Amino acid sequence: MREAHADQSAPDERSAPGPSEDAQVIVVGAGPAGSSAAFHLARAGVDVLLLEKSSFPREKVCGDGLTPRAVHQLIRMGIDIKAPGWTRSRGMRWVAGERQVEIDWPALGGYPDFGLTRSRHDFDDILARHAVAAGARLRTGVKVTEPVTDRAGRITGVMAVSGAGGEQVVHRAPVVIAADGASARLALSMGLERDTKRQIATAARRYYRSPERSREEFLELWADLRHPRSDRFLPGYGWIFPMGDGRVNVGLGAIPHRRHGKADLRATMDRWLARTPEAWGLREENAEGPVRSAALPLGFNRHPLYTRGLLLVGDSGGMISPWNGEGIGQALEAGEVAAETAALALALPTGPRRERALHHYPVEMNRRWGSYYRLGNTAADLVFSRSGFQPVLNRYVMGSPFLLNTLARLLTNLTDRPSRDVIDHVLNTAVRLVPAPNARRR
Repeated sequence: MREAHADQSAPDERSAPGPSEDAQVIVVGAGPAGSSAAFHLARAGVDVLLLEKSSFPREKVCGDGLTPRAVHQLIRMGIDIKAPGWTRSRGMRWVAGERQVEIDWPALGGYPDFGLTRSRHDFDDILARHAVAAGARLRTGVKVTEPVTDRAGRITGVMAVSGAGGEQVVHRAPVVIAADGASARLALSMGLERDTKRQIATAARRYYRSPERSREEFLELWADLRHPRSDRFLPGYGWIFPMGDGRVNVGLGAIPHRRHGKADLRATMDRWLARTPEAWGLREENAEGPVRSAALPLGFNRHPLYTRGLLLVGDSGGMISPWNGEGIGQALEAGEVAAETAALALALPTGPRRERALHHYPVEMNRRWGSYYRLGNTAADLVFSRSGFQPVLNRYVMGSPFLLNTLARLLTNLTDRPSRDVIDHVLNTAVRLVPAPNARRR
């Protein structure tokens, strides 16, 4: 049974669209990035209009796993993570050949020491309702088709198709936040092309009924998957995430192989699951729904993150981690930063001062993740795209608790600043030493 939410909005607050509406900020897309931005804006007293083309609840391709960094953002939003439907994880279990290790989430001062799983079927709905409860105006069934710009090319609103008759309406705002996912249609319409030198991963997942694995304490990650018709290691990993309701989320993600291109993820998954014990139930007869796949834009693959009144958050800005393919935590965090930036800018008069405030958004995102992502992009290009995680999960690493914990915290970006222990110091120093990007590419 789905949980009931105290912050559930009345139907007329989430109604199908009506006439054109103005706001101080328009957010396009009510996924984690968009709902986070809308929530933080509304809480700051900003009039925000949140537009979503689908209706809730909805299906979404995702691993459903949340690291402590993502959980931290949910806590900051005041989401009730103790309510039914949330399943806690103690850490990660890495499987590489005959070796497997269990790594607890670290006990850090800045992050919780547990992760979560929650199906995206209602996860996005929970976040959107939370934004509405804070004061955001949510309009579902509204498909944004293009930006509306002034003569200088600055965005002043969006054109949208809404209602059963496909009525075109214009919604206007001085600031627009694009949270429309990997398709990034709004960004493309504003001339923001993807950086073709950056990797785009692909993920595929499926649910299976598996009572035995559904209440596992660890998020299980397999690093030894191979292409279906060769012995080449997959440049990625597979996962088995417990959902706590008798099901598991099973999937894999991979970047294109440096020499051999994209893998057949469905065939790779079939080969992998055939290796798993029969008692786990990861067989066709226990599957729920088809295998679904999606693109994962990695490592800031679209820039600039701000231009002419438009801020990019989440997948629209290519914010998925090149280290592990995680995107929900990044989307939630970027949504908060974008909201803070927009709220500050709107407190200033129209003109250069407001524009300087808005330009702070990419500066802040680069401060938080720039060096870490550049290092991850390099690792993806030079290591992961050739042989996946096998080189870094060798028997020496798997046999060393210190190296394992260092690697786990590197992959999940879990360090305290300032450093509280040796691992923090090593990782923070390594990231700090990453060279700054060429000014022309920034």
